[in-house]
Amino acid sequence: DEVLRLAASLDQGSEHPLAEAIVAAARARQLRLSPAESFESGSGIGVQGKVEGKAMAIGNTVLMQQLGLDTAPLQNEAEALRSSGASVMYVAISDRIEGLLTVADPIKESTPAAIRALHDAGIRIVMATGDGLTSARHVGLQLGIDEIHGEVTPKDKADLIASLKAQGHKVAMAGDGINDAPALALADVGIAMGTGTDVAIQSAQVTLVKGNLQGIVRARELSQLAVANMRQNLLFSFAYNGLGVPIAAGVLYPAFGLLLSPMIAALAMSLSSVSVVFNALRLSNARLEDEAVLPAHLQPSKPGARGCH
Repeated sequence: DEVLRLAASLDQGSEHPLAEAIVAAARARQLRLSPAESFESGSGIGVQGKVEGKAMAIGNTVLMQQLGLDTAPLQNEAEALRSSGASVMYVAISDRIEGLLTVADPIKESTPAAIRALHDAGIRIVMATGDGLTSARHVGLQLGIDEIHGEVTPKDKADLIASLKAQGHKVAMAGDGINDAPALALADVGIAMGTGTDVAIQSAQVTLVKGNLQGIVRARELSQLAVANMRQNLLFSFAYNGLGVPIAAGVLYPAFGLLLSPMIAALAMSLSSVSVVFNALRLSNARLEDEAVLPAHLQPSKPGARGCH
């Protein structure tokens, strides 16, 4: 309880969803939290600060190594917990690792179907997470993820996006946290979760309002329909103009004595516009029933928003 109390006291200053879970657990046990001082976030590897005059750090193996602390005594226990898919964080108090905190993060019911649909569309899926590689593999194998990266920093995520683009791939990045923002901005298409942080939403071009991965499938399908619709509209426009302009120019006049009346020309132009508009309105039948997808200029402003990995 004391380890959890001090950890939750420090994590009060963090917007990370795992920190939010730790604080909620402490409050559920009715533990008295103390104010944190000198709070610092370690870019995806953990947090540091002082609670009740004690120097504290909560984070992954990388953070503990940077602080010169030995994780070996708890390594086996940590790996056992990670193998079940839990996120494991070391808690260091006064330059000594005092315990582990684990946060279970269940897979959403809608996620497996979304992954299958993306695979069926020929899309390769890569997971990059700040969680331990063992935890990431546990989740990734359940979902059939093609490539898995664990304990990555925000810079590592951005470097991964840059590497994939350099290989000639078109990359869509989905994320919800502050640590995802650089990669979201760098990707060809950044997809933020509406349940995530404001900085992630502002860095992306598309926001899934409910944070449901099925929204990625629907957004892609809607994009394909929109592009097909634009091509159809161009065909309509070229057909009207391709027929009307030569007749108006007198192509048929020498042989048939036909010219295009200005009234008919005006009617043809109106019909061209009407046909394009009505064809575009057919997209309203492709509504996203369970997931709203918003472009960047319509993204919601959510002060203090919290995400969920």
